[in-house]
Amino acid sequence: MEVEIISTKFIKPSSPTPNHLQNYKLCFFDQIADETHLPLVFFYPPTNNTNFSAHEEQLEQSLSRILSHVYPMSGRFTEDNSISCQDQGVKFIKAKVNSKLNEFLEKAHKDVNLSLLCWPQDSWNVDTSNLYAMPIVIVQITEFECGGLALSMSHVHIAMDGYSIFTVINEWSKVCRLEIPVEKIDFMSFNLVDVFPSRDLSKLLLPRVPLEDRVESKVVAKRLYINEDSITRLIKEVGGDLCFKPSRVEMIMALLWRALIRASEKKHGYLRRSLMNIPINLRTRLISLPQVEKSFGNLGVDAPLKFIPGENKMDLHEFLTLIHDTVKDTIITCDKTSPEDIVSAVSNIYNESFLAQDWGGSDEVDRCTSSSLCKFPIQEADFGWGKPCLMHFGSRHDQGCWLYDAECGNGICVQVDLKEDNMHLFECDNDIKDFFQF
Repeated sequence: MEVEIISTKFIKPSSPTPNHLQNYKLCFFDQIADETHLPLVFFYPPTNNTNFSAHEEQLEQSLSRILSHVYPMSGRFTEDNSISCQDQGVKFIKAKVNSKLNEFLEKAHKDVNLSLLCWPQDSWNVDTSNLYAMPIVIVQITEFECGGLALSMSHVHIAMDGYSIFTVINEWSKVCRLEIPVEKIDFMSFNLVDVFPSRDLSKLLLPRVPLEDRVESKVVAKRLYINEDSITRLIKEVGGDLCFKPSRVEMIMALLWRALIRASEKKHGYLRRSLMNIPINLRTRLISLPQVEKSFGNLGVDAPLKFIPGENKMDLHEFLTLIHDTVKDTIITCDKTSPEDIVSAVSNIYNESFLAQDWGGSDEVDRCTSSSLCKFPIQEADFGWGKPCLMHFGSRHDQGCWLYDAECGNGICVQVDLKEDNMHLFECDNDIKDFFQF
């Protein structure tokens, strides 16, 4: 397969950003976000409406209208913790591929790494030296020979989190499909810096632990599926050992985490400590701050789950309890009445877990992320071409799992990103073979 770039342009807001909004200040939560580009890609099967040439103008115009509302997306980073919002534009790439979508999907379901072909090339292997010189958002539309489409959007994490980008995509699709005028577009607020101003992080956080060489990590992805019957059966089997009813997401995360720990044990010959972080969207969890419920930007914290050999057992109900209690305790810890207390609580969590040398910086600790996108409006991203039939997430910079609602039925899909040698061991785990389909 070969992808050919047809054109590149910049889409700017349909209405100029007012002078008083042209310096968008980053908030504390933006400052602590990962310095990386995060791509995602949606695939749309060919229908009578997926001829891109016929809808190109409509797609670009609707994006332009959306950018008039989410104006920081078309800006550029400056060196003073802010975004210069002078309508520099979102990079918009049109490409084509010498393959039919059904042939591609047949292969991509078995080897999800093929989705990389439809990612914007600019977002690959981005390092911090050129991150600030790049557009904050890059969009690529790739057209297949049959008329099927891939829509990819890559964004700098410092500017926005998963909640923000999925909300933008969903609203953009509605504006495109329904031709909503710009004056009726109003779905996010831009007040996080007023509540959580940027800080001198050197006074709050320990120095960041240097990341391993990302080029050498060779992270690959696999797509797993677990059906509703298997999840329900597992919950019934384990439920008697618990004082709470686990959710579907908790059940799957427990299975995945235990499998990862067992794979590491096979690799190293002994049971190692493991640190799994679960991103939590705080917008609806901060009861004292209802004004941030629909805020653009970053507003989340990672719940740090720590497995310690000898202290934690390998029983599945032990993993479920650890996940349930840690997430609950993290939310309680962060739900303060004062923004200053919230910043202090988040800083303590990061210092004690992700930045501490004995955890975040130790070669004797296995680290991964497990992120749930279930109940996000992913499936609703209908630009007039129907709903997406395959999705792909992430930067391939770190090991982790992405959970999302399956396109059909009530099951859950999992995209697992692991180093190649770890993936081979993970695939052979009994839980993975017994409960998941590749």
